[in-house]
Amino acid sequence: MAIRQISLAAALLTSSIVLGVSGGALAAEAAHCSTRTLNGLYVFSASGDVIPASGPAEPKAIVEVIRFDGDGTLTVPAATRSVNGVVAQSSPGGTGIYSVVDLVPADGACAGHLTFTNGPSFDLFIRANGEKIWMIQTDSGNVFQGNARKVSR
Repeated sequence: MAIRQISLAAALLTSSIVLGVSGGALAAEAAHCSTRTLNGLYVFSASGDVIPASGPAEPKAIVEVIRFDGDGTLTVPAATRSVNGVVAQSSPGGTGIYSVVDLVPADGACAGHLTFTNGPSFDLFIRANGEKIWMIQTDSGNVFQGNARKVSR
């Protein structure tokens, strides 16, 4: 009877170790960053300034819907922006590309870069689950940053 209890305890311990390691491996794999980290519909809002060569800084704000396709491409179904008080809506159908990599050391966050076709570029800092993105425009003459939140798949 005692040998059977010891064997059962050893089997349970071994199972716990195996499940713990595979669970840890799954968690590590889930935290791995790639273009698949961003997949779905996000709302991006940002504000800052654009600094024209010919004059003082002008305030700039945008609210934009971005669909990340999980493969390094994106589309923009809708956007409204204001530059120095002049408001304009962008036509649907804008496109762009993005990349996503692990931060070093990997700590549950990702980094990346986004470039809109014929438009601005941004550095990205991403929560590893892809639910939130912090973005800063990297084009000269701009002091512009904001964040995007996932709203649907």
